[in-house]
Amino acid sequence: MSDTQLSDSSSTTVQDSDSKPPLYKRLLNGLSARQVEFEKTLIGSYNGQGTEISPFLVKFDSNDPYDPMNLAPAKRWLISALVAVAALIVTFSSSAYNGGIGDLIEKFRISREVAIVGVSLYVLGFAVGPLLWAPLSEIHGRRSVFFFSFAGMTVFTVGAACANSMAALLVLRFFAGATGASVMTNGPGVIADIFSSSQRGLATGIFAMAPFLGPALGPIIGGFLGEAQGWRWLQGLMAILSGVITILGTVFISETYTPVLLRQRAERLSTLTGKLHISALDADQPPATPGQKLRAALTRPWIFLFREPIVFIASIYVVIIYGTMYLNFAAYPIVFQRARGWGVGLGGVAFVGTAIGVILATVAAYFDYKYYIKAQKSKDTLILPPEYRLRSTIVGSFLIPIGLFWFAWTSQPSIHWIVPIIGSVFFACGLVMVFMSLLNYLIDSYVVFAASVMAANSVMRSVFGAAFPLFTIDMYQNLGLQWAGSVPGFLALACIPFPLIFYKYGARIRMKSRFAAEAAHILDKLMKQSAESKPEAAPPTSTETSNGTHHANVEEHV
Repeated sequence: MSDTQLSDSSSTTVQDSDSKPPLYKRLLNGLSARQVEFEKTLIGSYNGQGTEISPFLVKFDSNDPYDPMNLAPAKRWLISALVAVAALIVTFSSSAYNGGIGDLIEKFRISREVAIVGVSLYVLGFAVGPLLWAPLSEIHGRRSVFFFSFAGMTVFTVGAACANSMAALLVLRFFAGATGASVMTNGPGVIADIFSSSQRGLATGIFAMAPFLGPALGPIIGGFLGEAQGWRWLQGLMAILSGVITILGTVFISETYTPVLLRQRAERLSTLTGKLHISALDADQPPATPGQKLRAALTRPWIFLFREPIVFIASIYVVIIYGTMYLNFAAYPIVFQRARGWGVGLGGVAFVGTAIGVILATVAAYFDYKYYIKAQKSKDTLILPPEYRLRSTIVGSFLIPIGLFWFAWTSQPSIHWIVPIIGSVFFACGLVMVFMSLLNYLIDSYVVFAASVMAANSVMRSVFGAAFPLFTIDMYQNLGLQWAGSVPGFLALACIPFPLIFYKYGARIRMKSRFAAEAAHILDKLMKQSAESKPEAAPPTSTETSNGTHHANVEEHV
């Protein structure tokens, strides 16, 4: 290997040639017999002497087949597709519930306001879950977190389908949302683990479509199924979908988080040889207990949220547009069912405009990806300033208020129903364009801290996404269709300057921000190391894009 030495290899032997990790560990980590045999060939090939003072430093060589950045393209896209489908299922379940609200009101004799709490508590779970799942993924890896969280979601959703009281249903909905929320923060992390910065834009765009397409499809499918079969069948469908994706994800999603992969390899080689191996990424860090790591990881999202101006402002913007999306889930039944007399099933069809807008935004993401590639070639670099991601944000920031005001002032029954639905196309398209490009902007700005940044963002948007539907009914009753629909439009209008500020002053803000500046420094260092180890190829981004690869650099300080 190009970056290793063999000085002590002759004294390093396998203590037990048949030694393998326990079966449950191999299944949980997706560890194949072929990988175990491959790792045996690495014995003695790392820098060090295998002692406490000079342990062997384990790292990925440039052609290591188990480096996530060296995955075959088909495998990368399969993983990203499964992660996107998982996000779609989780968010689909948030809004499909609305299709059974009428049945819930009749069966449990509750008010519509109480029934809507089932949506709010589920979305509130999106705020609580990432605080646990994001740090756990940085300690135990993406794959095990995916399995346990989605298995939990399946169990809680089955419980919800069997609930005999509204209180039980609400509690189980909350825990289903909290467990399913793992994919909302770890999904971008998985994509950053396996795609270079030039490829990441398209992959992130496809992933970002799912959390918005899911809520748009939910009322359409849920409306007809809930009207025909009732709320229990709706919960049953959600349980089936989450169970299927749990199985598919466990089978096909391999571990992608580089720090965890290197630690696991070091532990296996230490067991095989009796010589001490440690991850090269942990070499300069004092040993930390799992409790210390978990404590640091739990506090880090809040530090990013309140100490990093870019994270805070971006989160405020996403909060408003995300909350508006869930406000619409409560507003559409008022506009189309109460005001126009549509049934529950037909009322769900009103969300077709939202689905079309999401798809159009995904098409726009492809052209944005082409623009980014062209800019890389013209600048002769793989790493562009994060501000290159903001073009779609600026366009989307104008589409959102246009769509909201259009919908608000054409929602009265005297105007043909297709007109407000056309307005929802503009809103949804702008919403997803803003979300996708801001997601890429934050990942590019905080590459090694992306999981914690996403957790901070997810907490904020989920809290407000849970709150907005709770006051929607009263707002529409007190203000009327036009002015109630205009309230989020005015909020979106006030946010238009945010992406313009990022575009013009983002670089200066980042350099004055502690973690953004540190992320840029780490990235620059890694790019130089990559250039030295692979002079003939494009600089790899295995550690560049592995979220939290160097979290230990800051854990002791935060």
